[in-house]
Amino acid sequence: MVRADVNQRLIIERNATIEKLNAENERLKLTIAKLRQEIFGASSEKGERLEDQLKALAEQLESATQVSATADDVPPQIISATPIERKKPSRKPLPGHLPREVVEYPCPPVCECCGGTHLVKLGADVTEMLEIMRRSWKVLHHLRHKMACRGCGHINQAPAPFHPTPRGRFGANLLAMIIFEKFGQHQPLNRQSERYAREGIDLSVSTLVDQIGACQKTLTPIFELMKSHVFEAERLHGDDTTVPVLAKGKTTTGRAWVYVRDDQPFSGQAPPAAIFYYSPDRKGEHPQSHLTHYGGILQADAYGGYGQLYETGRILEAGCWAHARRKFYELAKVAHAPLAVEAVRRIDALMAIEKEINGASAEQRWSVRHERSAPLVAALEAWMLDHRSKLPRYSDTAKAMDYLLKRWPSFVRFLEDGRICMTNNAAERALRGIALGRKSWLFAGSDVGGERAAFMYSLIVTAKLNGVDPQAWLADVLARIAGHPAKRLHELLPWNWKAAQQALAA
Repeated sequence: MVRADVNQRLIIERNATIEKLNAENERLKLTIAKLRQEIFGASSEKGERLEDQLKALAEQLESATQVSATADDVPPQIISATPIERKKPSRKPLPGHLPREVVEYPCPPVCECCGGTHLVKLGADVTEMLEIMRRSWKVLHHLRHKMACRGCGHINQAPAPFHPTPRGRFGANLLAMIIFEKFGQHQPLNRQSERYAREGIDLSVSTLVDQIGACQKTLTPIFELMKSHVFEAERLHGDDTTVPVLAKGKTTTGRAWVYVRDDQPFSGQAPPAAIFYYSPDRKGEHPQSHLTHYGGILQADAYGGYGQLYETGRILEAGCWAHARRKFYELAKVAHAPLAVEAVRRIDALMAIEKEINGASAEQRWSVRHERSAPLVAALEAWMLDHRSKLPRYSDTAKAMDYLLKRWPSFVRFLEDGRICMTNNAAERALRGIALGRKSWLFAGSDVGGERAAFMYSLIVTAKLNGVDPQAWLADVLARIAGHPAKRLHELLPWNWKAAQQALAA
């Protein structure tokens, strides 16, 4: 009896080990497939493309089977193909607001055919070509004349102009260009310095660094006004990404955090804005510090560092369906897992509804979701619970389902509140510039450099969100902020600045 129990236990342990090893083997195969996809495959996550590929594959297999079975019985047929009419490509006209410089090519005074000189003008052929002139530099001499009063001897002189930075030698336009090239166009300062040297201007990297630091101090009041505006929102998008930081003999991994206010999906009137922070690591204390005084809805991924914020009840968690969908999509695209394909199809049906109601009021969104989305969500939950119980413990599909099921209340919260979005794409879009920049600037020079980058990203991304040219806005603000009344600094925020510029243009 004892031996039978021991054998039974050994069999159970052996089966469990085999199941675990099989799951590990499948996981390794999937990892290899993901790496191949990452290197060689397309990065698009559109569900329509995935379904089209799978349908095309199935149709090809079915067609091949039918053809092989009936090839001997069916006589060959001549298929007439209708030619495709292709539209001739047309070039857009060159911008009409640009100045035109005429380059004339006079006609020869003698006829090329007979040598006659009696020529009559018929017209002219015009060809336009877009050209750019080399950037020009100049030095502004601020000349303040002194006048002495013969009556009392008092010396009179115009007040000194305000400089963008204390005792600065660089103009506002130059400073704005350096900032935007560095943080908007991802051009490292060493490359900028080399380009300026080729144009005859010697600006060392250390000089450029100092000027960016001085601009940060000058623009701090604008940053503080943006921060207050962002954290007054009823709902925030939050996310983070890695930032390589130079250390002694190596690079460490810092984090860039972003919090985005975007009320446009539910027809909110507040202008969008984004605030970035930097931290040397990803400890939960950092988002807890960022959101100390915030109370509302936070749309984010399942990062555990937000947990203590949710426990207080001051911040309400809203899950990101894009993160959940991505786990199924990778399995569907790489491993062609049928359950993953079905999960992507069901989630895409929900997102199609969201696309229809984007920009509607919160009440309208709630009504449509209650009527159309809620039944689909309930069916998705029932479908996952039914199939999850049949999947092995270590299955990747099971892990993708668990990501949703274990956080189900946060994922279905969008059904209860029309202000909540299904995805956290607003935060991911805001971080896209850092992801692109990493390929160019490779790493931040120090923690101070990371903090400075977060500051500048806040200004540039907020300007872009409001449809404002960041370089033009920065140049104007740097030129005016020193002499602008403190009580009216809100006039320099991107959304107010844009309205003022439009009023002047009208």
